[in-house]
Amino acid sequence: MACHLSALSGWLTGGVGWIAGPLIVWLLKKSEYPGVDAHGKEALNFHISIFLYSLGILLVAFLTCGLGGILLFPAAFVLGIAQIVLAVIAGIKASNGEFYRYPFTVRLVS
Repeated sequence: MACHLSALSGWLTGGVGWIAGPLIVWLLKKSEYPGVDAHGKEALNFHISIFLYSLGILLVAFLTCGLGGILLFPAAFVLGIAQIVLAVIAGIKASNGEFYRYPFTVRLVS
């Protein structure tokens, strides 16, 4: 559960906690608790994916001299809300002993 919910610290740390939170929990506890390995990888993959999608939105805004940013602002807002909601759902599922696979996630950490 901590792997999923620690990513929410990114909203307080300027984005650093989105990846650092799950990474720290995963590295410290993956050998101690078998479930943490799978949950940690899933949380890391999801938040890395969110970071990549955010970079894509910024790139479009930059390439269109800001016009794309105005058009993509709703997409960025939805992306942020989805990040919070899905992390909370994953945390609840993990506390119930269930595994949760985030949608639209690029699996980079295996």
